[in-house]
Amino acid sequence: MSDSGPDRANFCYRHPDRQSYILCQRCGRTICPECQTQAPVGVICPECMREQRASAPRTKPAVLTRMRSAAGRGAPVVTYALIGISVAVYLLQMIPGLGVTGAIRYAGFYSHPGALEPWRMMTSVFAHGSILHLLLNMYTLWIFGQLLEGLLGRWRYLTLYLLAGFAGSVGVLWLAPPNVPVVGASGAIFGLMGAFLVIQRRLGGQATQLFVLLGINLVIGFIPGMNVAWQAHLGGLAAGALIGFILVETRKRSQQRLQMWLLIAVGAVLVLLSLRYLFFPIV
Repeated sequence: MSDSGPDRANFCYRHPDRQSYILCQRCGRTICPECQTQAPVGVICPECMREQRASAPRTKPAVLTRMRSAAGRGAPVVTYALIGISVAVYLLQMIPGLGVTGAIRYAGFYSHPGALEPWRMMTSVFAHGSILHLLLNMYTLWIFGQLLEGLLGRWRYLTLYLLAGFAGSVGVLWLAPPNVPVVGASGAIFGLMGAFLVIQRRLGGQATQLFVLLGINLVIGFIPGMNVAWQAHLGGLAAGALIGFILVETRKRSQQRLQMWLLIAVGAVLVLLSLRYLFFPIV
């Protein structure tokens, strides 16, 4: 008998002292039980398994896959995202001791150079004072968001929402007492209504019901004891109407560059208005 013993082909290529009669399904080398990885048919050695994993397509999280699928079908994913963020922020607001509301609400005081926290002008848009406040705003966002996102496209719609929300905070800065904090997406939502109203009118659509709804919501803001930031409503409504006018009047493909610069100009004007206390210090 040869000193080499049994045929070396019957020994694991990674462990020469271990005899085996199992072959890798891909490369055909002998592997012992410790080196085997079960495959749909047969087993695979460690090297082949590494190569297989390296060449396999990367899987994406199910949530991301579903969102991309919904986006491809034309679903209002930006509206979904805005509602989801608002709900998530409200849940964080409800956690005792976390202090989320105090950290993100806005008041004119936070635009003063001595206490400057300008990000609050946007973060306050995603916070709400009560579950009823949240539900009413999200319901209105759901209605107008679907309409405008499909009409304007996702990026124009998101730009409208954010600029109107910012304009709502600018309205609070100029029209409300500086020590009264506010939260809520009302400014942004009034901006959506203002834009939709202008677009409907310019395109010859029927807007009577929207006029009535808008009027009711504006009047509610002035009723004593309702604790509604009507200043944010006016600011968002004015900005939304202006942006709606820009979008509908520059809707031709040849006017896209002009449209972009006009929207940038609106944002720049709002930033200048947010610097109120640099020009008119608090008395």
